[in-house]
Amino acid sequence: MEYHEAANFLFDLRRYPSRTGVIPTRRLLEYLGSPEETLRVVQIGGSNGKGSTARMVESVLREAGYDVGLYTSPHLDDLRERVRVNGRPVPKAAVGSYVETIEPYVRSRAAEGLSPTFFEAMTGLAVETFASEDVDVAVIEVGIGGEHDATSALSPAAAAVTNVTLEHADILGDTIAEIARDKAAIAPEGTPLVTGAEGEALDVIREVASDVVRIGGTDGADVNVTSGSRTAIEQPVTIDGAGWRVETALPLLGAHQGRNAGVAAVLTRQIGDVSTADIERGLRNAHWPGRFEIVDRTPLVVLDGAHNPGSCAGTAATLESFEYEDLRLVFGAMADKDHAGMIEALPPADAVYTCRPDLERAETADALAAAFEADGRADTVEPVGTVAGAVRRAMTAAGPEDAVVVCGSLFAVAEARRRWTRPHVTTRVDDLEAAADTLRRADVTAPEIDRARSGGVHRVVTTRVRPDQAAVLERELRALGGECAVSGVDVRERELVEAVLMGTHAQFEALFEALDDADNGLPGLVSELRRGLAVAEDTGRETTGASDPTYPWSDGTAVMGILNVTPDSFYDGGRYETTADAVEQAERLIDAGADIVDVGGESTRPGADPVPVDEEIDRVVPVIEALDGIDADVAVSVDTRKAAVARAALDAGADILNDVSGLEDPEMRLVAAEHDVPVVVMHSINTPVDPDAEIAYDDVVRETIDALSERVLLAEKAGLDRSQIVVDPGIGFGKSATESFELLDRLGEFRSIGCPILVGHSRKSMFGLIDQNRSEERLAATVAASALAAERGADIVRVHDVAENVAAVKTAAATQKPDRVERG
Repeated sequence: MEYHEAANFLFDLRRYPSRTGVIPTRRLLEYLGSPEETLRVVQIGGSNGKGSTARMVESVLREAGYDVGLYTSPHLDDLRERVRVNGRPVPKAAVGSYVETIEPYVRSRAAEGLSPTFFEAMTGLAVETFASEDVDVAVIEVGIGGEHDATSALSPAAAAVTNVTLEHADILGDTIAEIARDKAAIAPEGTPLVTGAEGEALDVIREVASDVVRIGGTDGADVNVTSGSRTAIEQPVTIDGAGWRVETALPLLGAHQGRNAGVAAVLTRQIGDVSTADIERGLRNAHWPGRFEIVDRTPLVVLDGAHNPGSCAGTAATLESFEYEDLRLVFGAMADKDHAGMIEALPPADAVYTCRPDLERAETADALAAAFEADGRADTVEPVGTVAGAVRRAMTAAGPEDAVVVCGSLFAVAEARRRWTRPHVTTRVDDLEAAADTLRRADVTAPEIDRARSGGVHRVVTTRVRPDQAAVLERELRALGGECAVSGVDVRERELVEAVLMGTHAQFEALFEALDDADNGLPGLVSELRRGLAVAEDTGRETTGASDPTYPWSDGTAVMGILNVTPDSFYDGGRYETTADAVEQAERLIDAGADIVDVGGESTRPGADPVPVDEEIDRVVPVIEALDGIDADVAVSVDTRKAAVARAALDAGADILNDVSGLEDPEMRLVAAEHDVPVVVMHSINTPVDPDAEIAYDDVVRETIDALSERVLLAEKAGLDRSQIVVDPGIGFGKSATESFELLDRLGEFRSIGCPILVGHSRKSMFGLIDQNRSEERLAATVAASALAAERGADIVRVHDVAENVAAVKTAAATQKPDRVERG
């Protein structure tokens, strides 16, 4: 079954309203062969913070070496976000296979009026996926309540209730005691229920659960949590248990997140063999989109999915630690929420922009504006309509010292977040079959592909937009003689669809003019699409900030020479272990034309053993010190995935950080920002690569772009500009030879991220695909790939053999911009 058919089948189940009870889910799991019986489950419920806590638990367990499945809701953009294995969304093929399996069952139950709901079916997908992937632990977020939630068809080995507030009264009960009783029913047999609840809720939880571990402050809790004052984008936290202590920092801000961290720490200790270091690093890496997420600093922009009075109070408390002038609040909420209570919990705003998320059950902007007017504390209240429009209005009005906060619903936050994360992938195509490949990857149906590729195609821009926006793009571009095909996924509501725009340069320019003039809700998209077209017209350096004259890649493709001071690197290990030998090799690289010398003290070849921090520092620092000032026109980078090594290297004179782990060390981005230096962020599934891991991609290029986009945002939050963040697709790192060549072929699509691009392909095993099986045989193939990479817009190529690859880069430049040939 094609993915769009499977997704539509699942979305169609939304016509059945939510219900209580676990029997329908148990029957579905029985039909699937009871896959839950093989799973070790951590179940997390609560009124607020359960998603954040689930993410923390997953992060710690993965840090400890476990394979972890994570099931959460709702999703921001794509239903596959709900089901993740080791951080990666469930593949489209797995969704198709699952729906093929359950379709007969669903149809037979529907005939009896007992069809699974959307949430029940998604729960089944999660369980089936985790069982088939043989995860060590499945971390499950409860949907609504506890005892009668679909996820309670599973038997947890450990469980938590983060807290209890009044919510979903029509389903759970209209008192704290009733809601607490329902949530506490997830308590596992033989293991204490972990909770951060207080007061009456705690009393009820203790009545229901035979054993309880309470997380709190210094008031007699079983585990005490102390949150320190915020430092930049992190919050120090100390967790004290009986005979153990954790001291770390959280990327999720607020005292409530400190308590969530305490809950997560106890759960991980219950379920697995985790060390204090695992907990500390895992919590520090537990990023969770849309939960008091800082996406800009001038002005301060915060996205927080606070959706009830309790969580809005948390937003207000966390905001108190920031200094700003005017507060501009963007607010969108569901119709069934306590709007007055939420508004009362939020701080007074200088300006409020109300909006309606793209969802049928969302409240209107006018009704929310009336609620703010009744509250009377905002200086101005303006109903705007769409979330994107409200964010644009707030950002336009905000000064650099103001704060813009988007809250009220995770659905509103999801729409707002696209302003900072939505990629517009642009390609130039030479034939209709290449255009058809792009359409297939966007899940366009076969008849639409046949129709869309019937005309001439020159440029293709793939973007994610709302269905109503896709309809406008389709109508306007077709009227101009171009073509627009839309994904076959019938989302109907708030999810994004893929829109593939195809046409000539003139047709795109006419489209932008039409969109500028028309009242169609797309003004914010026009500038983004213009930028995408500019990328297609050129290598894109001027659009990404890569033209910054302070960087070696400012005037064409730079050549980075590899200098491994290691005994075990796959090609040159052991050749330059002494400082003297390393410096001599660096001088040879420079004489051959290297723009950057990349010094590495730890091999990242498949199966390589990690090197202790002190040993790695001892390898790289003397070499970097010796190279400092050797040639003012040549930069020195350090190839490391450890922040401590990076700091020592920068202090010794390094100019650039090259991190093959993609900022897995939570300190790395802060070190780069502190020293104001460029950082290379590479995509890798595992570092070092696990040679036994089997990685399945639906579209290796698009998935790599999406993953790198999130890592780039992390670096931006630390204070780096996109011109300083270099993205590396990670050729050979968790990719097959075929997938590595596809990354090289479609390199231009990485321009959509808005960052310079590095390609590291030198003498790699991918060339075995063309019968170059030994690293010593792969020079010619490497040179050819360097020319292709430069032609496709690479800003840096990382190679062992500099002279030959400099020639390749200059040859590529001569075909495009001859004025750049004399560089270097």
